[in-house]
Amino acid sequence: MSAARLAVGLDIGGSGIKAAVVDVEAGELAAERVRIPTPEGGKPDEVVLVASAVVAKVVLSGPTPTVDTVGVGFPAVVHHGVTTTAANVHEDWIGAPARDMLTAAVERPCVLANDADVAGLAEVRFGAGRDVSGVVVVTTLGTGIGSALFVDGVLVPNTEFGHLELDGEDAESRAADSAREREDLSWKDWAKRLQRYYSQLELLLQPDLIIVGGGVSKKHDKFLPLLELGTTIVPAELRNEAGIIGAAVMAAESDTKDQT
Repeated sequence: MSAARLAVGLDIGGSGIKAAVVDVEAGELAAERVRIPTPEGGKPDEVVLVASAVVAKVVLSGPTPTVDTVGVGFPAVVHHGVTTTAANVHEDWIGAPARDMLTAAVERPCVLANDADVAGLAEVRFGAGRDVSGVVVVTTLGTGIGSALFVDGVLVPNTEFGHLELDGEDAESRAADSAREREDLSWKDWAKRLQRYYSQLELLLQPDLIIVGGGVSKKHDKFLPLLELGTTIVPAELRNEAGIIGAAVMAAESDTKDQT
């Protein structure tokens, strides 16, 4: 039996920076994850310093990665290694050469992508979207609404479907889980907003499957059955581990491309 292919996945969020060594063929953590809170304010230099410490601890305490590249999920639109937006982190990330900064800090090559894209990749490969052909949309309902779009398993990066219009505002300001909590909405009232939001997605994309992630997906039985869509809509399966797993898979695939 051949040895497992192991890579480090790093998930940088507004509240926590976490990483683990991942078996990228099985789609599961090969050791316990390491998490350190994101520095208050989320300034680039401080976040990069903590990210370096998290990766160092993962590499020293867990099984030895067989892939040198580190995959990173980040809460921003990412173009060629540069972060062009900033969600839940400091505005200094806008226009920052984030990939190069992280590569220098962790002393390993890094590949960087939007956090929702990375989590979606894990769901499509190993979670609720595995073996599903056609168009798959993964959404995360949290502070905002993250999105990832796949066509026959291939990622279309940097979609921002959380910014579709709903009631004259960004959809995420009306239909994210944070809106439910902020306005103390009942599950039924929140589901009415989700109905309008997902109906828009359905109309625009004609997807074969919609996957709903984010922490609230643990309570999917309280709101998904209230939605009436022509598209199958299901809860995500990998939840908190999706970002780490997807980032590691992305690293492994990038490492393979570099060698060809």
